[in-house]
Amino acid sequence: MATKKVILNQEVDGLGAAGDVVEVKAGYARNLLIPRGWATTWSAGAEKQIESLRKSRQARQLADRDEALALKEKLEGSSAKIEMKAGQNNRLFGAVTAALVADALTEAHNTTFDRRQIALPGHVKEPGSYTATVRVHDEITANAKFDVIGKR
Repeated sequence: MATKKVILNQEVDGLGAAGDVVEVKAGYARNLLIPRGWATTWSAGAEKQIESLRKSRQARQLADRDEALALKEKLEGSSAKIEMKAGQNNRLFGAVTAALVADALTEAHNTTFDRRQIALPGHVKEPGSYTATVRVHDEITANAKFDVIGKR
């Protein structure tokens, strides 16, 4: 198996954070990481880039930590609502996705959330109250409650 060293430009789930040097399969780097801008090819001259990414990440983390704690309290203290069409047996047409939860949380809290920050408790296919895990910071997660309402 051919492997390739790359420098991550942003956090990639299961791989690392921005500035990390990781070794991945060559096809994964060539077909996914590099074209999407998530990573760049590692070279001896890229050490300066790694250091600048690490320094900016550390400065950002210190500044964002207080904001993240405040956002965590805000998320855990309220609930978002998602309305979806349901059938006669009270089962939803389709499933609630992380993108739908992100949109509902964005609307409820006036803060932008990305679907990649949200982990659902499983397949949500029925109306009810659920709790999703939201990564608001590298080290801080919040349990955000959301209600799924079935409408006919």
